[in-house]
Amino acid sequence: MTRLFWLSDEAWGRIKPRLPNGQPGKSRVDDRRVISGILHVLKVGCSWEDTPSAYGPHATIYNRYNRWSQHGI
Repeated sequence: MTRLFWLSDEAWGRIKPRLPNGQPGKSRVDDRRVISGILHVLKVGCSWEDTPSAYGPHATIYNRYNRWSQHGI
């Protein structure tokens, strides 16, 4: 089984204020879980489709990474 990566409370405290919030539309999936999934993919080097389900849907993780990186977040 793959070891999962989870953001520490300290790391999350530093990241959270920099994320967009109050966006209209559908309620968002847990940002902390998604960011942990993004970091897992970047750390392990797996494909987005192989992201463990504990991080949420792989399409959400990829789309959030793609959107945020395009906006310099």
